[in-house]
Amino acid sequence: MQEAKIRRIIIKGLKDQGFTINGKSIIPPPLDNKSKIRALHTPAVEHKLDISKKYLAKHENQLLKNIANGKEISPLKIQPKIIEVKPNTMYELLFRYVSLHWSIPVSSGYGRRLRFVVLDEQNSKLIGIFGLGDPVYNLSARDQWIGWTKTQKKKKLQNVMDAFVLGAVPPYSMLLCGKMVAMCLTSNEVRKGFYKKYGLKKSLIKRRKLDSRLALITTLSALGKSSIYNRIKYNKQLLYRSVGFTQGSGEFHFSNGLYDIISEYANKYCKPTAKQEEWGTGFRNRREIVRKTLSHLGLSCDWLYHGIKREIFVIPLAKNTRQFLQGKHKKLLWNNHSTEQITDFFLERWLLPRAKHNKNYKEFNRDTYAFWNGKN
Repeated sequence: MQEAKIRRIIIKGLKDQGFTINGKSIIPPPLDNKSKIRALHTPAVEHKLDISKKYLAKHENQLLKNIANGKEISPLKIQPKIIEVKPNTMYELLFRYVSLHWSIPVSSGYGRRLRFVVLDEQNSKLIGIFGLGDPVYNLSARDQWIGWTKTQKKKKLQNVMDAFVLGAVPPYSMLLCGKMVAMCLTSNEVRKGFYKKYGLKKSLIKRRKLDSRLALITTLSALGKSSIYNRIKYNKQLLYRSVGFTQGSGEFHFSNGLYDIISEYANKYCKPTAKQEEWGTGFRNRREIVRKTLSHLGLSCDWLYHGIKREIFVIPLAKNTRQFLQGKHKKLLWNNHSTEQITDFFLERWLLPRAKHNKNYKEFNRDTYAFWNGKN
């Protein structure tokens, strides 16, 4: 495909999404509410849904059985159970299927990765999901909150993970269970699961045993300022702490079909950034592929700055997380939150008052959650 043609396709793709091209910069359309931000992500979400259809559509009817009808829920009996998702299982299919319902395209996570489903033990139906992946190296708001030096970060970033997806599914989402899933992320079960999976691992480059104590989790809001993470407290302790906003960069606006063309071009004409041999010879990530292609085509790499800012949260799992990550403390003083304790608190604080005043969840029919052949 000729370079001029690819340039025209990329420019048209950005304009079709509502971006204005202003020299080296792109300007998003007015985004004064969440519905407009959601609409901007729609092409990328629909593209991912389209390419997932051939793998998941045939399983949809079976997967829908994991989604509760509203009448199958008794708020007083809700009891979450956290289950790690293993490869090549029904839960992996369910995790992928549910992720397609998010308002923004969900990545697969990078490097180390753990995925979880949260089930309701009263009926074995799905409450929600969350996934952890390696954090990005440069996140200034996180780094400033921790207060670490470059040397400290290089040594201790292994003790940090990022929640790349988190939330509840209907009808549980109608009962504010997104907050409960967010609270479950801070539980003892999650950090112990992380240690169990990575406690005996060695670093890829230096073959040195990793310190697999999970001290901090970060996450980003989906659509601007978060309504789920703000003001989540347990025993008067703020679990999610807002530390700022992203700069509004990434590659989601190239994920509506443009990325396939960009990736094909990069593989033919662009050279990956030099890395350690043990890491392989390919590109580091999607962002590098887009950046290399834009540069090779004579387009601005600043087009990666889409201007959609997301709120950044840090979730410390210990009372001395910052001191540990700064290298001042060797031992972590865990917060010690069990799923059972979290549930009891959540039911009294949020769920039961919500269920008392809002009965809409009872009318939910899981068939409405279907994408393809599940709808009657």
